Amino acid sequence: MTTRVTADGRDGYPVEAGRYRLVAARACPWANRSIIVRRLLGLEDALSLGLPGPTHDERSWTFDLDPGGRDPVLGIERLQEAYFKLDPEYPRGITVPAIVDTTTGAVVTNDFAQITLDLSTEWREHHRDGAPDLLPRRHLDEIEAVNQRVFTEVNNGVYRCGFAGTQQAYDDAYARLWTALDWLEDRLSGQRYLVGDTITEADVRLFTTLVRFDPVYHGHFKCNRNKLAEMPALWAYARDLFQTPGFGDTVDFTQIKQHYYLVHKDINPNGIVPAGPDLSGWVTPHGREALGGRPFGDGTPPGPVRDGERVDPAHTPSR
Repeated sequence: MTTRVTADGRDGYPVEAGRYRLVAARACPWANRSIIVRRLLGLEDALSLGLPGPTHDERSWTFDLDPGGRDPVLGIERLQEAYFKLDPEYPRGITVPAIVDTTTGAVVTNDFAQITLDLSTEWREHHRDGAPDLLPRRHLDEIEAVNQRVFTEVNNGVYRCGFAGTQQAYDDAYARLWTALDWLEDRLSGQRYLVGDTITEADVRLFTTLVRFDPVYHGHFKCNRNKLAEMPALWAYARDLFQTPGFGDTVDFTQIKQHYYLVHKDINPNGIVPAGPDLSGWVTPHGREALGGRPFGDGTPPGPVRDGERVDPAHTPSR
């Protein structure tokens, strides 16, 4: 749904601090993007965060991690309820991220690609002091071009491999994915970030796939030419971002594995969740500082993670 929350409210939903709730499961890469951007920009006071659990059935994501199994703000057990508030006959998938209007309890938008762009632009009045510019004007065309290739070939590419219905479809998807990953390995061998010398929206979009690669996509989706940890530039780049405030502190590896291995019963019918991989490498030195760059440009890192939004320490190598 392409409705937007904008500064001028042209779709009927003006930006308003405290009015909306971002519902975003940590397990989902598309939702993880919005959690990262919200944190980098310091929107915690303006836009609250609802966190469904990592698993769902054919009906929808559930708030099984919250007391009583209900979202404490929306009062619902399933995200489906917010979609049905908008349209009792809502015909499409119940997806995250979704922005819900707390005054009505109805979903406003689930346009995952536009949500993060709007957080950077339409919500600017509510950004923290020192918020980074994730969409620098001088690099917008390059960011858009990189995002398009990463989206089609990498973000979607791993799913194209994982859900291929024939050997030929898998072979084609596998070739496309690794062509793109080799391009990224080469690109990132000589520069610290994807576009320019600061973190941008492009880095956010690539990171959420890379951080899931070895725990899930390598085995579960058969994207197994190499592990991420065997690609020097991409592995160092991913660790650099993981160790940057706003990235790794949003990642819950246990929820990620539970989501993919338990929900995708057609791929993993026995529901066995692997014990590995070893995650300790994520906090080892990456050496990317030698390439220069200023992670937050003229801005500053976000502060400590808010109470109630911290990842379970048992689910991450970060301490």
